[in-house]
Amino acid sequence: MSPSYAVLYMGLSKLLGLGLRSFVVHLFSSFTQSQYDSSLFYHKSAVGMVILLVYVDDILNTGTDSNLITKLQQLLHATFHMKDLGQLKYFLGLEVHHRANSIFLNQHIYIQDTITLAGLEDTSSVVTPMEHLHLVAVQRIIRYLRGSPTRGLFFPTSFALQLFACSDADWVGCPCICLSTTGWCMFLGDALIPWKCKKQDRVSKSSTEAEYRAMSTTCSEIISLRGLLAELQFPQTTSTPLHADNTSAIQIATNPIFHERTKHIEVDCHSICDTLERQVISLSYISSDL
Repeated sequence: MSPSYAVLYMGLSKLLGLGLRSFVVHLFSSFTQSQYDSSLFYHKSAVGMVILLVYVDDILNTGTDSNLITKLQQLLHATFHMKDLGQLKYFLGLEVHHRANSIFLNQHIYIQDTITLAGLEDTSSVVTPMEHLHLVAVQRIIRYLRGSPTRGLFFPTSFALQLFACSDADWVGCPCICLSTTGWCMFLGDALIPWKCKKQDRVSKSSTEAEYRAMSTTCSEIISLRGLLAELQFPQTTSTPLHADNTSAIQIATNPIFHERTKHIEVDCHSICDTLERQVISLSYISSDL
């Protein structure tokens, strides 16, 4: 699929008045809004698929049915005053570099603008981004970005479409409020897609509990992404491997006997057990040592 990029310069008030769902229905009654991303719409035809991504007044469209894509673009032009920017090169701060066998994403321009805004153009760069003091931490992150402005994500055009995930937790990583941090990432083949780090909203009594919460959160994200991939005609036919580095947390999820030790944990965290039983995911240990 080769994405094209269109910007609506006028008619935005009309678009907002219609609402996303009504907007697409207005143009193409056969489009379906994704259950997993409210900004994404798709249409399946006998030839292939067309995908439409709407963000405020920016629109991406791509797909494998070239005739339907052309028809969609004609309808957009007939309905709104807009400019077609052709092949996708820049979107929401992301630069898109097309190569013969891959796509590469980075935020070079955005990073340079951030460094300039912070007045840190003349500072030296650092090789790691983190420091545990508020303003010092921000400055260190920007200095790290200064040394790596062209780093990004690499997506080969040919790769296995098998989804797998990793989760981790930093137990009581924030000693001031005794909260742990959940971290997870997911790959489609060799390509990193989504990732996230966020403080947990409850205090965990042990590293095992913190890891178990992280695994449960990651499991929910896996279910959502599997659903989205199925909508886009890339269904996952096997269990999605979830890798974690805490054997006790894995045992809790795989053996109900251990639930006596975790009866204080909210019921929704134990939904991972049902997902595991239905073979939506599989659990495996992975060392976190470098």
